[in-house]
Amino acid sequence: MQKHLLASSCLAIVSMMGCGGSATPAATTTPVVSTPTPTVSFPSQTFDYVAYAQTGLPAYYRGNSPVGNADNTPATNPITNAAANLGRVLFYDKNLSVNNTIACASCHQQSHGFSDSARLSAGFAGGQTARHAMGLTNARYYIRGHFFWDERANTLEDQVLQPIQNSVEMGMTLGALETKLAAISYYPPLFQAAFGTPEVTSNRISLAVAQFVRSMVSYGSKYDQALASGVNGNPNFAAVFTPQEQRGEQIFQNVGCARCHGTDAHIAATVKNNGLDAVNVDLGAGNGQFKVPSLRNIGARGPYMHDGRFSDLEQVIEFYNSGVQDNPNLSPELRVNGNGPVRRLNLTDQQKADLKAFLLTLTDNAFLSDPRFASPF
Repeated sequence: MQKHLLASSCLAIVSMMGCGGSATPAATTTPVVSTPTPTVSFPSQTFDYVAYAQTGLPAYYRGNSPVGNADNTPATNPITNAAANLGRVLFYDKNLSVNNTIACASCHQQSHGFSDSARLSAGFAGGQTARHAMGLTNARYYIRGHFFWDERANTLEDQVLQPIQNSVEMGMTLGALETKLAAISYYPPLFQAAFGTPEVTSNRISLAVAQFVRSMVSYGSKYDQALASGVNGNPNFAAVFTPQEQRGEQIFQNVGCARCHGTDAHIAATVKNNGLDAVNVDLGAGNGQFKVPSLRNIGARGPYMHDGRFSDLEQVIEFYNSGVQDNPNLSPELRVNGNGPVRRLNLTDQQKADLKAFLLTLTDNAFLSDPRFASPF
């Protein structure tokens, strides 16, 4: 029974993570909390997240590799199986919202790379978030460690509690949440297994959900197959990619995409202004700069950008090809020689199709359907 409980406790909290990107005020009054939904029977299996996201990681994600050096896991909250299994239950549990209608997974859907298929996400009362839900693939790898598009959360542990308290997203207060979850039969044993005592606290909730999210490392794509086929860390694209995909990979490197989406995890080191608007409509983290998510599973994550303005990859590619705006805070990577006019890629239709083909090699279908990241309910 305890194993059943472990598998179910991680579900609900991650919806806090990115649904909102907005700074909508947290609830300041005690909400009228709906009665918990009836107890359900959980599947018997639990999962070994340590094996998947720690000991089983390929070398390019570990140690002193460029990706490993960007790992934001704090020493005080390493991934453990019991807590990550609890985090999975919390992530998917709609009891984390005031009226039992929204879970973290409502806005961060596995099949969409743990982003939302909608441009803006719907909250517990039908209101919409101010920004698009950021994908959670490889969220663990960002050296600055800040979260949300505008980086207002200093850590993942801080971030996961904010959507729960958001007046649009989940509508709870932390005190009400602790009381509510403690009254649900499956949670005290899950907290006991994860933390040694059955007490349900908001701090423990944040630790467990953060562990579950950090376990969402993607390394089963066609790109990863090329890395596995290579020698000394050099991918063997010819062994795995089609000729079109190989051409697209060269375009990705040669036109500068890798300047912002670097390393084998395709991550950035800091926030960027990518010229969406000539005059900033949303200041983001300041000066129209936004956090840059990993490109892993980008093909499954539309719509795109912090406001979801582009519906497909073709629109994204055309934007970088011809549509970047001359914003005064535009990132140097998007200017000629770093300080000149806006760079225009001038790609042909064939080259744009080739670039898209390469981006699709970053899709990890095993990850997008992996039961360890799916709902236990």
